[in-house]
Amino acid sequence: MRQAKIERVTQETDVSLEIGLDGPPAGEIDSGLPFLDHMLAQLVRHGRFLLNVKAAGDLQVDVHHLVEDVGITLGMAFKKALASHVGIERYGSAFAPMDETLVHLVLDVSGRPYLAFAPEDLQVIGEAGGVNVYHLREFLRGFTNHAGVTMHLRVLAGREAHHVIEASFKALARALYAATRITREDLPSSKGII
Repeated sequence: MRQAKIERVTQETDVSLEIGLDGPPAGEIDSGLPFLDHMLAQLVRHGRFLLNVKAAGDLQVDVHHLVEDVGITLGMAFKKALASHVGIERYGSAFAPMDETLVHLVLDVSGRPYLAFAPEDLQVIGEAGGVNVYHLREFLRGFTNHAGVTMHLRVLAGREAHHVIEASFKALARALYAATRITREDLPSSKGII
């Protein structure tokens, strides 16, 4: 089973996270931030992952630390669950519409962390439950840096934060699902290592 559990405790947050890449699509999510819980639930539903999250953070300061640290912990667990990377598809791509919004997310489970984040170029406005597009960037940056994933996120239409963020999480879920499927017997790299 491709599963991992990570606990990460800092002076700002306390995050305990379990992921199962092969499901079942279920889990209990309680970050203390309802909108973040709603976004993580998209990974369960559209990525078909098992995901248990228990987190607490200094929300009296801001949501930033919690959102970023959950992204970091998710990335650490994702990398651990993939282990050797043997057999995975490696690449994933997904479009996700939400009303007026359309996002496209492409990723490569390459071992090389990189985030190309375009939503801020479109001046996405507002926030949802205290979370805005800059928090989305920090979540994805934490995830990519610790999972070893190259990710490109583009907003093709839409400027309202709730829809942009939610469509981004749905596209992330679908792209991660595609990239982590076992479709071969070898390592998907001509270098022989990821």
